[in-house]
Amino acid sequence: MDKNNKIVVGISIGDVNGIGIEVILKTFEDKRMLDFCTPVLFASNKTIAYHKKVLKVNHSIHGITSADKIAHGKINLVNVWQEEVKLALGQNTETGGTYALKSLMAAVEAVKQEQVDLLLTAPINKENIQSSEFDFPGHTEYLESNFEGKSLMILMTDVLRIGLITGHIPISKVAESITPELIREKVAIMHTALVQDFNISKPKIAILSLNPHCGDKGVIGKEDDEIIKPTISSIQETGKLVFGPYAADGFFGSKTYEQFDGVLAMYHDQGLAPFKAISFGKGVNFTAGLHKIRTSPDHGTGFDIAGKNKANPESFKEALFTALEIHKNRTEYQNLKKNALPSKLQKK
Repeated sequence: MDKNNKIVVGISIGDVNGIGIEVILKTFEDKRMLDFCTPVLFASNKTIAYHKKVLKVNHSIHGITSADKIAHGKINLVNVWQEEVKLALGQNTETGGTYALKSLMAAVEAVKQEQVDLLLTAPINKENIQSSEFDFPGHTEYLESNFEGKSLMILMTDVLRIGLITGHIPISKVAESITPELIREKVAIMHTALVQDFNISKPKIAILSLNPHCGDKGVIGKEDDEIIKPTISSIQETGKLVFGPYAADGFFGSKTYEQFDGVLAMYHDQGLAPFKAISFGKGVNFTAGLHKIRTSPDHGTGFDIAGKNKANPESFKEALFTALEIHKNRTEYQNLKKNALPSKLQKK
């Protein structure tokens, strides 16, 4: 493999008091991982050194001043800050959020400047990261404000991909947020992602109902009959293979999801609760719809086990491999589109 052709992965470290740095270090404990990509961490030597000491690991880290000075075959680290940071592993502190944001902002800027090819994010705490520069419910919304495109959160494994019609909003606002326009937008994003990012030429997409039992013909709510069903019918007329709505309990209980390439849930817990019950510790969060690729593990900061050398890196590894595969598929798709033969209609 030509080292200079390796995909360069920008990595934000997440909350400095959580398990983010631990799963990153454990992921690259196997030096063979450097055969697949060139990692670039956005943090500081001092902060990483502290975690290495606690975890009793001896990784060789290549410190650099900017992401355009990377060395292939090494774990690169851009020193985003120089000051000594007072760490309190396992605790939810303002400091944890401050430096998580510094890391994330630097990584995002490197993606924008095309110094790295894609973004892999370790978990943040959505409370302590809030500031004038980060007034968002989570990573997804922040990234949508920085990159081109409309986002769709997809939680995925090899056999299950669940996207969310509505994301990080209160349950009290879900029903009023479900509109034909929003459903069409999210279906379009998922369809495009399945085609260009997962190499599925004719994807089948299932849409879940909003109400229990699809509303039971209006007895438990009218949204499924008046909004969701007609919208699905109108999308089907465009040629997309979209089906539903399906009552979520039976859909997951009967493993009907195995018949589809993608599933769209109406709200956060409707999709993520069954997903994590089925796949916890092995799932990947992919932000579809943006012009830049971003993945993350399916877990949080893990404050309860931070600093105890108990964090499982499998989800982070899966997030890395998923990002690399999406980059490969998207690059091939874009090259095919760019070099497509003209149709007969375009010929004079």
